Parts: sequence; C-alpha cells; structure tokens
Amino acid sequence: MTVSESMNRLRMQREALVTAALEHVPFDGWTMAALRSGAEDLDLAMGEVDRLFPGGIRQAIITYVEMTDRKMVEELDMLDLPSMKIRERIATAVKTRLSLVEHEKDTVRAALSYLTLPQNVPLSLKLTHGTVDKMWIAAGDTSTDHNWYTKRMLLAGVYGSTLVYWLDDKSEGHADSWAFLDRRIGNVMQIPKITGTVKKAGKFAATPFKLGAKLAKCMPTPGRVRRQFSA
Repeated sequence: MTVSESMNRLRMQREALVTAALEHVPFDGWTMAALRSGAEDLDLAMGEVDRLFPGGIRQAIITYVEMTDRKMVEELDMLDLPSMKIRERIATAVKTRLSLVEHEKDTVRAALSYLTLPQNVPLSLKLTHGTVDKMWIAAGDTSTDHNWYTKRMLLAGVYGSTLVYWLDDKSEGHADSWAFLDRRIGNVMQIPKITGTVKKAGKFAATPFKLGAKLAKCMPTPGRVRRQFSA
C-alpha cells in the first residue's frame, strides 16, 4: 500500500467514526465519550478511538470540518457556477456549506463553542480560512496578489456572521438567513474599492469569532442538552 493510499484509508476511517459519533454529540458534546459511543455503533475496539484520533477532540473536529468542506466542493462541482455572477457564486457556496449541516445545528454549536475557547482561536481561524479558500476556488478565483488574502478575510466575515445568524434562524427554508447573507455580500462587495481594504477586511474577519464568543457563553452544557432532549 502506498503512502497516499494509506493516508486516504486513514482519512476514511476517521470520517466514518466521526459520522457515527455525530449521533451522540448533541447529547455528550464534542467529547471522547461521543467518539467512544460512535466506535461502539461501528463495533470498533475502544483502542481504535485513540489510534484514529491521537490528537483527541481537536482532531475529531478538524476531521468533521474538512469532511464537510469536501462535500461542499463536490456539491459545487455539480453546479454551473461559471454562468453566475460572482456574488451569486459566493452566496451559493455559503448556502451549500450550511445546507450540508442543516440537521446538525446542535453539533455545529458544540464545535463553535469549542473553537471559540481562547486556546483554540488559532485553529478556528485556520479552519475558517480553509473553508472560505475552497469557496473562492470553486467560485473561480485566480487572484495571486494581496486580493487573494483580502477576499478570504472578507468572506470569512460573511460566512462566520451568516453561520451564527443561521444557527438561530427559524424561518421557513432559512429565508431570513439567505436575506441576511445577501445583505452582507452586498456590503463587502464594495470594500475592495475603498482605500485601506486590508484594515477593513481584518475587522470583517474578526466578526465570526466575536459572535462565536457570545454564542459560547449561552451554549447549553451537555447535561442541559440531555435534559432538553429527554423532556
């Protein structure tokens, strides 16, 4: 087996375990207990959890985000994005990414709560950059100068703030979230034309993490979530 094949096999095993654990995360949070319950569902030995995730929950959340990002790219590849205007491409990418986790809001909240802990902010930034970078690539971005960074920082702000809004959106078909998304895109589309773009982009990039920190404060503990689900 080649190194590439071995890495691909490990990725698939990790994703299978994370997928199984998703049934338990709403009750136990992103914890080793959730991963062990997922392993039991797959009839895996408990030692497999430590083998597949030596980095613990941090590594499991990375797997979850990257797995969903890959699904997003697959979905976007099936669409005729080149025929759309750039703002439509970006809106479609964000909608696609959020729609993939439409039935996993409690799981996403728990992941966001973990990622907004002070020690995890660098990881949060890295994962967000990975997501928006894939969105821009799918949208056909070919920039190589400072615009490359600016576009990603701006989209990080749009995506992050829309994510937080979407998590509490009860409107039919998330219509309110998509209207919010369109307004945010409309606002930032003008920013590259303004002097001091990078400075402004930085402010937008910080938005999801400020909002995420507020969300983390009101996150229910696993015990409270368990009581809510059992009520």
